[in-house]
Amino acid sequence: QVQLVESGGGLVQPGGSLRLSCAASGSIFSINAMGWYRQAPGKQRELVATLNSGGSTTYANSVKGRFTISRDNAKNTVYLQMNSLKPEDTAVYYCNADIRSTWHDPWADYWGQGTQVTVSS
Repeated sequence: QVQLVESGGGLVQPGGSLRLSCAASGSIFSINAMGWYRQAPGKQRELVATLNSGGSTTYANSVKGRFTISRDNAKNTVYLQMNSLKPEDTAVYYCNADIRSTWHDPWADYWGQGTQVTVSS
């Protein structure tokens, strides 16, 4: 079994910062890409940022220059540093990871339970 546990969400004023963390635990042989998605009320889930095992990153245009994704492979943890937050960043943020549990298992897609980020004055 593999679990992804997010932390770091909360309420912040416009222009403020938050740092999200997501730790993967359980039966883990290898992790490829890790990333963050978000879903605002009434909207579809959308990609925020991803980071693969080779270090390549992808960002949504709406967060480029404000958000930074990073990972600590020794801790199986991915982070999302969010600066200059805007009210439109308000959403539930979900962690995602492609994980192989053993050397002979295929890659599988895992999701965290989500953490609420609210940007409001």
